[in-house]
Amino acid sequence: MLTNIWDTVLYKPLLNALAFLVSIIPGGDVGIAVIILTILVKAILFPFSQKSIESQIKMNLLAPELKKIKEGGASKEEQARQTFDLYKQHKTNPFSGCLLVLVQIPIIFALYYVFLKGLNLENGLLYSFIKAPEYINTVFLGILDLSTHSLVLALLAGVSQYFQAILMPKPAVSESKSNSFQDNLTQSMQTQMKYVFPFIVAFIAYRVSGAVALYWITSNIFAIGQQMYANKKRKVALEIIK
Repeated sequence: MLTNIWDTVLYKPLLNALAFLVSIIPGGDVGIAVIILTILVKAILFPFSQKSIESQIKMNLLAPELKKIKEGGASKEEQARQTFDLYKQHKTNPFSGCLLVLVQIPIIFALYYVFLKGLNLENGLLYSFIKAPEYINTVFLGILDLSTHSLVLALLAGVSQYFQAILMPKPAVSESKSNSFQDNLTQSMQTQMKYVFPFIVAFIAYRVSGAVALYWITSNIFAIGQQMYANKKRKVALEIIK
């Protein structure tokens, strides 16, 4: 049941889109098709991911007010009520960012899976109106073979992941000297995303294929541009508050 839903709703549409792009791109360059399909999917998901980023930014802007409520000496029930009123006043849902990320995960994973499996045109996976590519060229721009390991693309995937992590909105943490367990966990996760995860991405990208590495690079570059746009909006919001 779940396999049928996965194939019908996610895998087959993305695979057919990739096959269509390869069939219309001069020379059947799979690399160019990977870039175009990744950008198209990221563009479709842009409203969701943008709202998720903006939700995190709003939470950071509300951090000083949340700190005042926490240090106000009120009971736990009163703190919860004041916090709820603050979220309601600023039309902010602390869980909306997580929910929007969860919406994107199956689509992003399906796109990754398409590039992982490659152009698998067997078992009747193509729609009747999609013509199978006559020529499939896995050598991206005549330089890099995407069907095998690519150290260059893997390193670029790791580097782009690092820069994306730098631009991510920083989670709000307490300014007190004795940080809570939650603050320590948040800082630890942030450090791992910045310094550890890029190595994991580079390792996986190298071990799998150049196509997956190229997907990761394209996705990260798109995310970097999106986060730069969101950070500009955050600066404007801070200036208005001041």
